[in-house]
Amino acid sequence: MKKQRNEAVQALCFVLPSLVLILTFSVLPILMNGYISFTKYNIIQKPQWVGLANFSRMFKDQYVWAALKNTTLFTLFTVPIQTFVSLVFAAWIATNFQSRYGRMVKSALFIPVIASAVLVGTLWSLLLSPRGPVNMIMQGIGLDPINWLGGKLSSLLSVGMVSVWKNIGYFLVIFYAGIMDIPASHYEAAKVDGATVWQQFFYITLPSLSSVTYLVVTLGTIWSFQVFDIVYTMTGGGPGLSTVTLVLTIYNAAFKEYNMGYASAVALLMFVFVILIQALQKRLVRAGREG
Repeated sequence: MKKQRNEAVQALCFVLPSLVLILTFSVLPILMNGYISFTKYNIIQKPQWVGLANFSRMFKDQYVWAALKNTTLFTLFTVPIQTFVSLVFAAWIATNFQSRYGRMVKSALFIPVIASAVLVGTLWSLLLSPRGPVNMIMQGIGLDPINWLGGKLSSLLSVGMVSVWKNIGYFLVIFYAGIMDIPASHYEAAKVDGATVWQQFFYITLPSLSSVTYLVVTLGTIWSFQVFDIVYTMTGGGPGLSTVTLVLTIYNAAFKEYNMGYASAVALLMFVFVILIQALQKRLVRAGREG
């Protein structure tokens, strides 16, 4: 009995540091955000309890609804594209992993991942400006220039494509690791049976990557809802409200209006929305496996 108690104490000692970090930097901030969302708080004065006033204002605020719509459209646009493109590149690199070109492509696609998002946003703002290189190339081949960051739809699509370009390398590495983990014997047996490359991809690679794909989609969804730096540096939320996102709304409320209570209420809305989306994704995946 004493030995079991000692083992339990030792196990607790190993777990305790991680548990303290999780409670301090994850659970406690969420609880504090929940409390502040019911108060009027501007950092200088003490929080004043206002009940549901922040939430009442939030549901009437067209700025928040525009941000929610833009964030949802941004997610629906970026997640499928970056998942598909990163999977295709990962499959190609896996079949050419001994090739010099395979290693070069993998390295080239991973460079945007380690680059600063502010740097990426600033760079693409210059490239997509009305007199930037992209429009100069379009004019050179006889096409009309496009105001990429000045139109309501084109601005959101442009920011979305830049986000996809930056994230592809990260998800490519995840897919690549998943593909390399598939036993080579599966492909060898398929080749003996006369399966083509496409048949091997659809009947071996894709089913084996179901859990990896779920991880990529989950991370992509969370990151899309958290997008801020690229939007802030490229458009600042404009033109109008066409690229305003939930995190940008939180930033404006907290650090421009100094209304921490309202910012916390919007943050709580985003938290609940992401949790609901993840629950729906998990249910769909479970239904697909059972079906």
